[in-house]
Amino acid sequence: MKKWNIDFFGHRKIYFSLSLALIAAMLICLVLFGVSLDIQFKGGALLTYSYTGDLDTSAFRAAAEEVLGQSISVQESTDIATGTHNVILSLPTSEGIDADRQAELAEALSGQFSANEIQTSSISVVNPTIGGEFLAKCLVAIAFAALLMVLYVSFRFRKIGGWSAGVTAVIALFHDLLMVFAVFVIGRIALNANFIAVCLTILGYSLNDTIVIYDRIRENRRIYGTAMPVEELVNLSLNQSMTRSLLTSITTVSAMVVVSIIALLYNVDTILSFSFPMIIGMVSGCYSSVCIAPALWTMWQKKKMAA
Repeated sequence: MKKWNIDFFGHRKIYFSLSLALIAAMLICLVLFGVSLDIQFKGGALLTYSYTGDLDTSAFRAAAEEVLGQSISVQESTDIATGTHNVILSLPTSEGIDADRQAELAEALSGQFSANEIQTSSISVVNPTIGGEFLAKCLVAIAFAALLMVLYVSFRFRKIGGWSAGVTAVIALFHDLLMVFAVFVIGRIALNANFIAVCLTILGYSLNDTIVIYDRIRENRRIYGTAMPVEELVNLSLNQSMTRSLLTSITTVSAMVVVSIIALLYNVDTILSFSFPMIIGMVSGCYSSVCIAPALWTMWQKKKMAA
């Protein structure tokens, strides 16, 4: 097994600068382009139609916009199980779409694209109030999960600082959530249920890696006591845990890369909007667990000892 000898604490300013630069880039894109919300959160309607042959999606969207009199977005998908090709129309409207307009739209599309055998597969309408409440509840769930993690880490590692371990671990977690959010902002991906799912998954994934490192720090503190300076103790623990952290991250990221490739090949955007942010979140989780949380904990301990 490879033996690492990296001065993680000595390079902390590089790590902090890199993270701040990425967050700054995300904020700039957020100010310039804003963030879009999916219909699940802002309300609207999703109309799914099946078709055969090759469909000109630009002409399909133009025809639908002419009937409905509003701007819409079009997304193609393929049902892997049945091989059915679908086109999904997204209508960001607070009024929904009544049965008469649904019938009018279906008739117009079937007539203009008769060669494609257009059939209505499903229609979903989300009230904007319900969508907003759903988003609020999702954010509360993330905040509550983070709070429980602070309490858990603080209790489990009370012998190496307790609250300092919990707080720095959660700072690293929020760093990872910001990286996931950055993917949606910079990639112009609408925030949807996948965003919440990725955030909750990354919270657990990143925390697990951080706990392993803190556990190694606690074990080395028991072995070496206070004779070893805290920064040397942390560097030793990180170097001992480095191989495990890398192998775990490579394994999980590789699985998500395969999922992303399959989603690209079959044009399944709903899967891709989950798997790609997960890849970034996993990489960020490994990075923050090794480079951010331990450095912050070390700074906290050194400041407490100097007081």
